Amino acid sequence: MSSHGNANGTGFDVVIAGNGVLGLSLARVLAQRGQRVAVLGQPHRPWAGSAAAGAMLGCFGEVTTSLLATEHGRAKLELGIEATRLWPQWLAELEADTEGAPVKTADGTTVILNTIGTAEIDDANYQAIRAELTRYDEPFEDVEPTDLDWVDAEPISRPLKAFHIPGEHAVDAAALLERLEQAVVRAGATLVPEFAARVVHQGGRVTGVVTTSGRTISADHVTLAAGARSQELLDSLPIGSRVPRLVSGYGVSSLIRTADGTRPDSVIRTPNRSFACGLHVVPRGEGHVYVGATNVISVEPRDTAEMRDLVFLLQCAHRQVRRNLWNSDVAKVQVGNRPVSMDGFPLLGHGGMDGLWIMTGTYRDGLHLSPLLAQDFAARILGEPHRTELDRFAPLRQPLRTGTREEIVDVLIDHQMGIGYEQDWTIPVEWHQWIEMDLRPATLAWANELDPEFTPPAELLFASRFDPELVSLLRKYYATCRENS
Repeated sequence: MSSHGNANGTGFDVVIAGNGVLGLSLARVLAQRGQRVAVLGQPHRPWAGSAAAGAMLGCFGEVTTSLLATEHGRAKLELGIEATRLWPQWLAELEADTEGAPVKTADGTTVILNTIGTAEIDDANYQAIRAELTRYDEPFEDVEPTDLDWVDAEPISRPLKAFHIPGEHAVDAAALLERLEQAVVRAGATLVPEFAARVVHQGGRVTGVVTTSGRTISADHVTLAAGARSQELLDSLPIGSRVPRLVSGYGVSSLIRTADGTRPDSVIRTPNRSFACGLHVVPRGEGHVYVGATNVISVEPRDTAEMRDLVFLLQCAHRQVRRNLWNSDVAKVQVGNRPVSMDGFPLLGHGGMDGLWIMTGTYRDGLHLSPLLAQDFAARILGEPHRTELDRFAPLRQPLRTGTREEIVDVLIDHQMGIGYEQDWTIPVEWHQWIEMDLRPATLAWANELDPEFTPPAELLFASRFDPELVSLLRKYYATCRENS
């Protein structure tokens, strides 16, 4: 790798489009290895998932029965387990090399099973987390709900069971980003405070990027790590239609200044539910907690919160975790966009053109996987041995299946019904069965109408019923898959 220079027109070894946790982590490793690196992105990170993240360093707490239903899901879990082992040294080195607020904010994770939700989702996922902790010999301990000092849910939302995972912590995403930026600059990389607008290529090789101001930044390698915004850059490339298209998992979170100035020691969370991550409360700075997070599939990334999502989130927090949050101050409302591929799995690896690398589509796992992915991608870019287990998530691929059409529809119906119970609907007892009886054939018919062969993950299938643009994108993508099969 011979090209060297600066952001004003001469070349770099690697240009990274995206200044979130993934892009900065890769830049840190590459710069420490002596590479000339430029990282592109606006400093305030509009639309980014990193900036609004709860930043839980856990993979077992994210386990669901759906994740475990395929070999691809289990492979993703095992990547998360490996990433967990890397974080202690990664954080220690980062904090030794930089200054700022402490990065780690939570000591372990406490998972609660409460009276909200349904047995098909909450009970099943609660048991699935415990089963996987046991399978991988990861320590955890049962906790009596009455011994959860900080939890004070309303009586009809009280926790029935709980257990603590001592090895799954959380960090302050803002503090992590600040320290990563310092580390990147100190290692000699260049931060370019604007977006990449398109990737420049000649023949079958990428040669750099053009920024939104019109500057061309040349590089031997280009890595797309711009989260959901990576789609715009993929659209500028001839291989773009062969990569599962990205949409946004738009989410709302909030930073709360607690009325009594207290915060829990650990993360407090439910299992994942309602097409989203479970309700979680994460300790942050003195007297503050982070409350998250919703998940709504959106074709375009969002930068503002919908009122219904914010109201729902805050109601869940004070009713299911701590009642006096109702009297607390909302210090900040945050919006982030998780990059979601059309088959629900990450896009990781070589992009099908010389010098092109794709590191996105990580959904809710990007921040947690960042030390592992940074080291692996650095090895790939430098032509060194790397993790072959990532190859199943190579960006140029046919859709990875999350189940049969009938299985995906069953998951969708379970979660759609769960939304009703989570939002306190009151219906006659027998109506649950009647609604399911009507929803299941209607949803199966919709899946058949959407495409005769391919079925998207449950949350995308659900969202497609209300979003004609998403329908159009899915159909176009599946048509391209058939052409390339």
